[in-house]
Amino acid sequence: MSALFSPARLREVEFPNRIVVSPMSQYSAEGGSATDWHLMHLGQLAVSGAGLLIVEATNVEPEGRITQRCLGLYSDENEAALARTVGFCRTHSDIPLGVQLAHAGRKGSAKLPWQGRAEPLSAAEGAWETLSCSGIPRADGWPVPRRMDDEDLVRVRDAHVAAVERARRIGFDLIEFNAAHGYLIHEFLSPLTNQREDAYGGSLEARLRYPLEVFQAMRAAWPEEKPLGVRLSATDYAEGGWNIEDTVAFCRELKSLGCDYITVSSGGLLLEQRVPIGEGHQVEMARTVREAVDIPVMAIGMIFRPHHAEEIVAGGDADFVALARGILHDPHWPWHAAAALGADVTFPPQYIRAYKSGWLRELRGHSPEGE
Repeated sequence: MSALFSPARLREVEFPNRIVVSPMSQYSAEGGSATDWHLMHLGQLAVSGAGLLIVEATNVEPEGRITQRCLGLYSDENEAALARTVGFCRTHSDIPLGVQLAHAGRKGSAKLPWQGRAEPLSAAEGAWETLSCSGIPRADGWPVPRRMDDEDLVRVRDAHVAAVERARRIGFDLIEFNAAHGYLIHEFLSPLTNQREDAYGGSLEARLRYPLEVFQAMRAAWPEEKPLGVRLSATDYAEGGWNIEDTVAFCRELKSLGCDYITVSSGGLLLEQRVPIGEGHQVEMARTVREAVDIPVMAIGMIFRPHHAEEIVAGGDADFVALARGILHDPHWPWHAAAALGADVTFPPQYIRAYKSGWLRELRGHSPEGE
């Protein structure tokens, strides 16, 4: 039996296989609310045959958005729009659905990536004041974020909890807390961005304090039977920055508070980072976390080949494999992986003549791509 296509379980949620559609920002919301683009995009991925679909980074307050077109879950309008999209997916698929909750921190108030990648908005373009743990700008030319005071700390924590409650009402099966890629929670973790001199800065224990407080509040608001995981960057790729040893320490604390899994990514804090991008370049870090903490992990990052994904799960590197670019390129990647690995996945009955066609299995079984 294929390890990639074996079932899994987190708390009371069951997954038919170990393939995860990773959250991918679409920059297509209006006022934080999902649009028909999300209906089409997520609806398509809901019938992909994957074992879990996680909705893109969904921000917990307007100032926490990366761009003006980022998804949010901070208003009744946001909740209703996302509920419509989730309802559409539920009508046509039984895939478990998750949502990633996030706050952009100092990386917010940015231009859309196709208008100016890694560029801040100007005042004329509608820029807003951003927040961070310290008043350190993202890079030269970026505005200085407001250092969060006690009131900000409470408000942002409570905004995460309010978003959890909205996610519960919508009916999501899983939540992923975004502590990665240089966004607000990652900023608290890294000594390169956290220069606070109060209880939330300085030592590793102090830098972990606010992220753990937010996680604990979220876990208390989320149903006991449903999983809550964390996405984090295992390293900053910078001297004196956050590293894999810090990651292991953080994950041990998260596990003690009821964290159900870790998605192991990396980088995102600094524009000048040098990431050694290559096929499966983050898998080794996922294995390190899995072995050191004894917690389920998701591996992500340039995983394209079905047999590579199979090796990751079968070899104990990770419990799940999350796809982003690969499944955008091929929305039926799980079909092709199943053909290559001798497994089966669910499919819409409307597509039966394609899924059950013998030529697909023959093609994938004898093509180098199938390997």
